[in-house]
Amino acid sequence: MYDMQVLLVKPVTFMNNSGESVAALAKFYRVPPNRVLVISDDLDQPVAQVRLRQRGGHGGHNGLRSIIDRMGGTQDFPRIKIGIGRPTGPVPIATYVLQPFSKAERPEINSAVQESVTLVKSVLALGLEKAASGHRI
Repeated sequence: MYDMQVLLVKPVTFMNNSGESVAALAKFYRVPPNRVLVISDDLDQPVAQVRLRQRGGHGGHNGLRSIIDRMGGTQDFPRIKIGIGRPTGPVPIATYVLQPFSKAERPEINSAVQESVTLVKSVLALGLEKAASGHRI
């Protein structure tokens, strides 16, 4: 279906050190930053909201911060962000992001993951610009 090589990677480093794996693989396979599609969670989006961005800062996300740092400071890599919302009440952020989704949130998150898979396929088939035309950029 697609006439290209694609490498799907889930780093085994701690999330805060994601840049170590991402930058090493990008360098080894000679993939420029604008061809690295990062998928991450996002506290600042409602639960299950999916957003495709062409580039951007880390927004306080330590994994994205690590990738930016390890890729020489560039923010020029696309990313899909899946909203996880912010905690309600006095739950520390680290505890919140590591806990499982509630039973009520799971169907929404499963849909967001499927939407993200569709986005990845669209980026591969159509390119970032066209894939993004139907999503908030």
